[in-house]
Amino acid sequence: MAEAKKAAPKRKTTAKSKTTARTTAKRKPVARKAATARKTAVKKTASLQNRVSEASRNAFLASLGFYGMAFDQFQGQIKTVESELNARRKKADKLYADMVKRGQKVEKQAKTAIDDIDLPKLDVAALDRAKLEAQLEKARARFAELKDSVGFKAAA
Repeated sequence: MAEAKKAAPKRKTTAKSKTTARTTAKRKPVARKAATARKTAVKKTASLQNRVSEASRNAFLASLGFYGMAFDQFQGQIKTVESELNARRKKADKLYADMVKRGQKVEKQAKTAIDDIDLPKLDVAALDRAKLEAQLEKARARFAELKDSVGFKAAA
């Protein structure tokens, strides 16, 4: 039995040394895996931070681009309205100038019509009703001709 007791401690020490060797051998890869896992976690965290940072920057740039596009579109609309307004002003100026020319012609025709009417100096005592009616009829006829040449349908 003494030999059995002695043999038993030998096995325990050998078992411990084998276990220790195995444990250290196993711990090294576990330690390496843990270090690699930490590095991977750090890389993943850094990668996640980069992606989040990039996504937030892209969102900011997208909103900035939206405002830029809206501004450009608004500027385009302003230019379109401005060009239409300028075209209408030119058209109105031309129409106004044409109306002034036409008014000058009508004025000249009216003055000629009035000058053609022979109006003697009116003397209230010497008024002859028949002569006055004849001159009034002549004036009406001249004004009717003037009205027809201008193109008015009704005169005031």
